[in-house]
Amino acid sequence: MTLIQAALLGIVQGLTEFLPVSSSGHLILARALLGLPAEDTAAFVFDVLIQLGTWVAVVAYFFKDLIAIGRDMWAGLRTRRTSPNARLGWLVLLSMLPAVVVGWLIQDSMDKFSSMAFTAIFLIVNGLLLVAAEWLGKKQRQLSELTTKDALWIGAAQIIALLPAVSRSASTLFGGMVRDLDRRQAARFAFLMSVPIMPAAGVVAWLQLGSLPEAGSLLLPIAVGFVAAALMGYAAIRWLLGYLATHSFYPFAIYCTALGILILLLQ
Repeated sequence: MTLIQAALLGIVQGLTEFLPVSSSGHLILARALLGLPAEDTAAFVFDVLIQLGTWVAVVAYFFKDLIAIGRDMWAGLRTRRTSPNARLGWLVLLSMLPAVVVGWLIQDSMDKFSSMAFTAIFLIVNGLLLVAAEWLGKKQRQLSELTTKDALWIGAAQIIALLPAVSRSASTLFGGMVRDLDRRQAARFAFLMSVPIMPAAGVVAWLQLGSLPEAGSLLLPIAVGFVAAALMGYAAIRWLLGYLATHSFYPFAIYCTALGILILLLQ
């Protein structure tokens, strides 16, 4: 892998991690276009580690919020009093449970869905989720109104993102908007959900990197991809939250559906 290829993959990762269009699906497509393998261990390690760049982006963007949430959660443990920030933090952690449990149970079954045909099908599913979110959601509730039931529902919706080419952002946005969250509020909760979950996958990938014979040659491409993903991820978060103030998810739904159909036609 060249440094230019690494940078391009990082840009794709950064742009598509938070936009509801599937980063995994676009990385599969980008690797195919660049003539890079998509299914070996080195590819998995590279993709997961540059994903940590987007984790840095979301932490940087929501840094003040995260500090306030963490501080209030800690204070609440000591005083047994729950502030709105602490409550939001606990709901974010609660929302992780469904996907973590199901992901652990079916982790060995996901490889069968890694073909280009499945990528196309799940991109179409991704588009349908966004359409359903717009049709079914009333888009009027705020995060301050979120309940335990809402958090578990959004976490259950995230299970859909265990399928390759189904966006984690799209599935969690679907879960939040079906519970009538405002678009921006649903997006904010989806972004906060990514903070505790991304590092876990990164630790696994880092351990696997050490066992690869080509580990040394991957370090610089990973660093380049990581930086590109962080910069583009931060820009994508900022743009999307501004966009959602006055726009719907329909353009993303049309894009994912059209791309999926195009891939199927070219198979």
